[in-house]
This record gives sequence, structure tokens and C-alpha cells, in this order.
Amino acid sequence: MLPHITPLILTFNEAPNIERTLDKLRWAKQVLVVDSFSTDETLKLVAGFPQAQVIQRKFDSFAGQCNFGLENVATPWVLSLDADYLLPEAFVDEIKSSAADNGVDGYSARFNYCVFGKPLRSTLYPPRTVLYRKEKAIYHDEGHGHRVQVNGPTRMLSAHILHDDRKPLERWFAEQIRYSAKEARHLVETPLAELNRADRIRRKIILAPALIFFYTLLGKGLILDGWPGWFYVFQRTLAELLLSLRLIEQKLKTSDKAFR
Repeated sequence: MLPHITPLILTFNEAPNIERTLDKLRWAKQVLVVDSFSTDETLKLVAGFPQAQVIQRKFDSFAGQCNFGLENVATPWVLSLDADYLLPEAFVDEIKSSAADNGVDGYSARFNYCVFGKPLRSTLYPPRTVLYRKEKAIYHDEGHGHRVQVNGPTRMLSAHILHDDRKPLERWFAEQIRYSAKEARHLVETPLAELNRADRIRRKIILAPALIFFYTLLGKGLILDGWPGWFYVFQRTLAELLLSLRLIEQKLKTSDKAFR
């Protein structure tokens, strides 16, 4: 066990994923699950793991849920995970020594993206800070997602995390519709100079979907991963198309108001 680290997981209707994720966390003395009042079998599955503690809170934002979770963690280190993250043994072995390093306050990890259990050769999913000292961390919302700010030096871990979401496609579509609305607001309301290169391209509306299609298919080599590769390419292209539609919608609404 690693008694100085508490895995922190947010859940809402994660029955297709949570059991596989918790099964890889048996080394933890306690796992804290912040649940947004799931209506599927999520809580029943979590109950099958004695070290998992559930605290329920009405969802307001990802940052709000994470900061609430931090307030309820008793250990000095937190391992922040999504409910569809799987930790390989190599990753667990690495964090055993990493959290003992007094000169570092946080660690980031890269991901191997999986489609129905098959790891892809590449992904657009960025590295994120997953292991950090509780006292040095606070979460902020950013677009449709969230980001942890660690007040201190951070390093990149060598081992990768598996990202393997098994929720149905209908759920993915519903989430993307919500995410695209938040992301569009973020792109419109943020000054252009403060956006990264990818978001500046997205704000041009037309280019992003086509660029994402060819970049993932050919630039990232996912054409070589067969149908799982095509699945991911189409997912990312559709997500960009939805965002472009949101941005066009906002332009049309603005134009309509100007002519009233």
C-alpha cells in the first residue's frame, strides 16, 4: 500500500468504467469518490471495493467538485484520476518513489488512449498533472474542462496512464453538445492573445475540423490502427464540427441582433 497517497475520482453514471478503474487501485489504503448523484449502478459497483469512500455533492463545475474532494482528503498526496483511467503496474511502481521526492510538488502523466480496450499509437489527449501535494494544489475551470494549479515545481512521469472510456456513444454525443457550448464561450470571451495556437485556429471556425481529420488520420498515424483508429479520428472531427457550429451560431445570433 501507499498510505501517503489518496486517489481522487469524480463520478456520474460511470458504471461502464468505474469497476475496472478501482480494480487497479487496490494498492491504495483509501480511494475518495466524489459522486454527482449517479442514477446507474456506479455506487453499487463502488461498494464492492472496501477502501473506496463515497461523498456525494451536486455538480456545479469540475473545479468545484475537485476542490471539494481535496478538502476531504486526509493524506499529503493526491492522485487525481478520471473514472476511465487505468493504472498499469509500471505507473504504480513509479509513483511509489516519486511521492517521496521532497523537491517536487507535482507530477504530470502522458496517456495511451484506448478504443474498446485497444491502445492507439497516438492521441490528441494532452498530458495532465495527476499527482500532487494537497496543500500546494487548487483547481480552476478552463473551457469545458478544468486544470489543477500546483504552487511548486512539477515533473513528467515516464510511465503512461491508459484512458479507456467504455460509455455508450449516445453519452459521448450528449457530453460533446454540452462541452461545445462551454468551449465556444471560452473561445469568444478570451482575448485572442491569451489563446494557445490550437484555440486561435478553432476561432477561425472553418479550418479546425479538416485539420483535425487529416492530422489525426495521417499525422498521428491512426490510419494504421484500423477501425479503432478511424473511430477516434471521427470522434475528434465531430467534436471540432460541433464547436464550429456553436461559433457560427453565435455569429448568426450577433448579426441577427444588429439588424433588429
